[in-house]
Amino acid sequence: MVLLEVLQDKWFWLIVVSIFLIIIVPFLVVWTIFYLPPELKIVAMIGLVILWGVVSGYKDWIVSKRKSEEEKSKA
Repeated sequence: MVLLEVLQDKWFWLIVVSIFLIIIVPFLVVWTIFYLPPELKIVAMIGLVILWGVVSGYKDWIVSKRKSEEEKSKA
């Protein structure tokens, strides 16, 4: 009975699909890059590194913004 309730829960399936995508999408990106011609492979790798840097910078900006808002609320 408990297993049936878990399998019918939408959050369970959301987590399963999210984990599946976290595992499969990077694999597909790397696999696609390996099958590109050498010129496009270089462009794709540079674009991937730039995109990685932008996402990392955005994450750091969000974290610092959240910390500053917490400090304002404490004061």
